Amino acid sequence: MIELSGKTVYKGVVTGPVAVLQKKDSTVKRYSINDSQRELQRLKKGCEEAKRQLGGLYEQAVKEVGQSSAAIFEVHQMMLEDDDYLDAVRSIIETEKVNAEYAVALTGDNFAEMFAGMDDEYMQARAADVKDISNRLVDCLGGGAGETFFAEEPVIIVADDLSPGETVQMDKSKILAFVTVHGSVNSHTAILARTMNIPALIGVPLDLENVENGSMAVVNGFSGKFILNPSKECLQDAEKLAQEWKHQEQLLETLKGQESVTRSGKKINVYANIGSVSDVAYALENDAEGIGLFRSEFLYLGRTDFPGEEEQLQAYRQVAQMMAGKKVIIRTLDIGADKQADYFGLEKEENPAMGYRAIRICLKQPEIFRTQLRALLRAAVYGNISIMYPMIISVDEIEQIREIVSQAAEELKGEGVPYCIPEQGIMIETPAAALISEELASLADFFSIGTNDLTQYTLAIDRQNEKLDTFYDPHHRAVLRMIEMVSENAHKYGKWVGICGELGADLSLTKEFIRMGIDELSVSPRMILKVRKAVRETD
Repeated sequence: MIELSGKTVYKGVVTGPVAVLQKKDSTVKRYSINDSQRELQRLKKGCEEAKRQLGGLYEQAVKEVGQSSAAIFEVHQMMLEDDDYLDAVRSIIETEKVNAEYAVALTGDNFAEMFAGMDDEYMQARAADVKDISNRLVDCLGGGAGETFFAEEPVIIVADDLSPGETVQMDKSKILAFVTVHGSVNSHTAILARTMNIPALIGVPLDLENVENGSMAVVNGFSGKFILNPSKECLQDAEKLAQEWKHQEQLLETLKGQESVTRSGKKINVYANIGSVSDVAYALENDAEGIGLFRSEFLYLGRTDFPGEEEQLQAYRQVAQMMAGKKVIIRTLDIGADKQADYFGLEKEENPAMGYRAIRICLKQPEIFRTQLRALLRAAVYGNISIMYPMIISVDEIEQIREIVSQAAEELKGEGVPYCIPEQGIMIETPAAALISEELASLADFFSIGTNDLTQYTLAIDRQNEKLDTFYDPHHRAVLRMIEMVSENAHKYGKWVGICGELGADLSLTKEFIRMGIDELSVSPRMILKVRKAVRETD
C-alpha cells in the first residue's frame, strides 16, 4: 500500500481502478529545410486546423460545463493569433532554416519557461496553456487529429498533467477522479474539474512508470490523500466514506424548494455566483434563490474589441428573464489584475492586484463605463436587477458613479428609451472600504463583501502566491472583525449586507456569519444546497 499526499482541487471520495494516461512521445525532430516559404505556409495551415479543433472543443465545453468555463478554448484560439508567439516561430523558421514543428516546439518551450519563471501563480499556470497550444499545433502539422482518451469502465485518471482539451474530451461517465503529478489549483483544468464535480488531486508525487493500469486506488479529496494498492481494511473504510458522501449528496437534493431559514426563523438569502448567461442553468438546477454575483467582465474577455451596448443589454436581459423575478446582482466591469484583455491597452504593472483595475478603469475611462451602465439601466426594465460596483475605497468614488449613472439615465430619457434606475450597491473588498463602511452605508443601497480580496489586502498577502499558502489565513481575526464591522454599519442605515467571496461557502463559518447579521451568502452553484443545509441547521 502506497499513500501519497497532494492538493485538493475538488472534494469527494472514490475507489476504483487506475488508468495511467500516457502521452505519446512528444520529442520533435529538427531537420533543415530549403524552402522557408513552404514551411511558413505549412505553419499557416496548421494554425487553421488547430483553431478549427479548438472551436469544436469550445462548442463541446459550452454544452458540458457552461460558457465561462469553456472560454479557455477561445483564449487558446486567440493565443494562436498572438503576434509575439507567431513572430517567434516564423523567425526561427526563417533564420535557422528548420522545420515548422521544431520552431513551434522550441517557441512553446521558451514561452512556457518564461511564464513558469514569473512570481505570479496565475501567470505560472499559463505555462501549461502555452505548452498545450504548441503541442496541438505540432500535432496538426503532422496531420494528427488530437488525442482522445477512452475507457470501457469508470476509472481514476492518473497523469503527469492534463490539458483542458484532454479533460473536456473525456467521457465524464467513465471518470471517477483525476490525479496528476503536476498542475495548479488555478489551472483551467482544475477549474473544469470543479465545474464537472469530479474529485481531483494535483501535486501527487507519483512515479508513473511504476503505476500499473488496473491497480486499485483510493482518492480522498477531503484529506488530499491518494492511496495506491490499498489494504482490504483501507478499501472498506474508503468505500464506507464514499457511500456516506453519496448519501449526503442525495440528502441535499431534498432541500430543493425549501427556504434557507434558521431554526429560529431568520431568513438568509442563498444566491449563486455566475460568470455567463449559460451559467444560469447551473444556478437554477441547484435551486438558487437569486444571483448574488454576475461577473460581467466575462463579456469583455476572449475577444478583440469592446462589447457594444446592445450585446450587453441582451445578456443582462436574458439573465433577468431566466431568473423570473428573483434578484440578479450584476457587478460592473472588473477587468485588470489576473483578468486581462489586450484591446484595453493596459500597461504591465509591478503589482496589478493593487493597480489600475475595476472601478478605477471605469472612472478613468467613463465612455466604457457609460456604455455598460446604459445597458444595465435598460435591462433593469425586464427583471429584478441590482448593480454592484467593485473595488470602492471612498465616498468620492460613489458620488462620481452616481453622476455618471444620472447622465446615462438622462441620455436614455432624451432618446425615449425605456430604462429603470435599480438598486445600487458596492463591494467591500478593501480595508479602506471596511473602515469607512458607516459613511459608505449612507450612500449605497447594499454591501457585498468580497472576502478574497479583503483577505489578501488585510493580510498583505498575494493570494495567488503558493509560497505564502501557510501564511494566508482567511479565518484571521482581523478579517472576521472587519466583516462584523461592515455588517453592523450597514444595518445602522437599514441596508442589507452579503458575502460573495470564497468564505461565503465556508461551512465552518456559516453560523458565525449569521451571528454577525449577514443577510445573504452568494456561492458557486454546486455549494448552494450545502450552504442551505448549514443555514437550516443553525439555531
